[in-house]
Amino acid sequence: MKRDIRLAVLLLFVVCFSLALLTVWKVWSSRERALNEVDFHSLNLTQALDTYAEGIINQSSMLLLGLVERLETDGSEPQQIARLRALVSQQQRLLSQVSGVTIYNQTGDWLMSSNSPVKAGTNSSDRAFFIHHRDNPSREVFIGLPIRSRATHEWVITVSRRFDHKDGQFAGVVALTLGIENFLSLFGKLDVGQEGAIGLSYADGQLLVRYPFREQDMGRNFSQSPIYTQYLVDRTVGTASFASSIDGVERLYAFRKNEHLPLVTTVAMGKNEALATWRMEACLSVGVVLTLLVVIGGIGRRLIRDINRRTEAEAQLVVAREALLQTNQRLEMLASMDQLTGLANRRRFDEVLVTEVKRACRERMPLALLLIDIDYFKLFNDTYGHVAGDEGLRVVSRVLQQCVKRPSDLAARYGGEELAVILPNTTEAGAVTVAERVLELLSQSNTVNASSPFGRLTVSIGVAVMPVAHPQDAAIALVEAADQALYSAKAAGRNRVAVHAALQQEEQPPGCQA
Repeated sequence: MKRDIRLAVLLLFVVCFSLALLTVWKVWSSRERALNEVDFHSLNLTQALDTYAEGIINQSSMLLLGLVERLETDGSEPQQIARLRALVSQQQRLLSQVSGVTIYNQTGDWLMSSNSPVKAGTNSSDRAFFIHHRDNPSREVFIGLPIRSRATHEWVITVSRRFDHKDGQFAGVVALTLGIENFLSLFGKLDVGQEGAIGLSYADGQLLVRYPFREQDMGRNFSQSPIYTQYLVDRTVGTASFASSIDGVERLYAFRKNEHLPLVTTVAMGKNEALATWRMEACLSVGVVLTLLVVIGGIGRRLIRDINRRTEAEAQLVVAREALLQTNQRLEMLASMDQLTGLANRRRFDEVLVTEVKRACRERMPLALLLIDIDYFKLFNDTYGHVAGDEGLRVVSRVLQQCVKRPSDLAARYGGEELAVILPNTTEAGAVTVAERVLELLSQSNTVNASSPFGRLTVSIGVAVMPVAHPQDAAIALVEAADQALYSAKAAGRNRVAVHAALQQEEQPPGCQA
């Protein structure tokens, strides 16, 4: 039963452990799947936003290119500037993100502004984009850092081109400003959560645009963030997870470097928000599994308790059965034992004698029987009393037990002062030897019997050995033969052994059967 309990406990452990392990694996897998889905969607967003930003810059660049060609071809006279203002007004309606277009001469003075009339003395020679074009002969478009517009006072990004005189000398700059709020109009339509953020920055880490917009972020440099120091070193697109250097919120980042412009688009999702749905599902799964484990544990506990109860009941049953067997053995022993002498009683003697006679006939082995009678026992009782008579019987019984040692031999109280010994597989000589040994040991006990001419307690012994004349009554015949021998011993003077004379000449008849 202990083995059953161990197996039940092992089975419960395996089931619970497997279920818990499967749940952990499922929860962890669903977490990884949720994170992968966030990365996938974020990368798609970076692709869309990168295309969006590149499209705006390209459209702005084309508008600037047209203006530069007209300025270099037609010059920058007031009449030409007026025509350009009208052209810019038409083009600006087609590009909603454009906040304004401004033309500067070679000294930085304003020649035209699409947002307001040019005031005398307005100069932007200190602006980074103007200094860049003045000192750099490149004709490529230049994307400037966020600045606050002097015309509209809003935060803008400049996209500018240089234009030259016919002799190739620097003639001025045409700058297009993109309002950051207008630029973020599309970004704001994307749901990145309360902790999410979208950013557009230079390849060197200088921030251009960030959603949600925060004025304190303008001019911030992210060149030391992990995206620039670890990921963009050897790849142009990817994902990462780390705490933001701006607000410390842990986010899942997807980044993409533009193939044609020095721009990096970044989409960040708050990790806690991204995993909110997974966390709810995980809690639900864990709750269900814990409930199931509790139910399994309860059932297992009850099963083990029932096994223990059954084990205890079976143990008690075994104990009761053993006690019953022992009681039955004791009762059987008591039923087959003579209480006074400790020898087998008459019933046991009759059963064993019949069994041994059958075995002797079946196996053709000799069977000897001793009938023993205590000499002058009635006078012994009359002289010393029945208590002493009982003790005399016990003395003779102890002598018989000393002489009869084989497991197959049986010493019994035949009746009254008569005793008997069954000796299977014993010849006449062997039976006589046992009988004489009984006389010898009884003589050594020297139990006084003043009523006997011998002065001590003596016995007479009759010996009979199979085969017998009437096999169908072999047991009775053997007893009668031994009884006749006993009578002969008494008639010859007692305290001696007599063998049944008639049996000495007989042979086992062929009809002897078990």
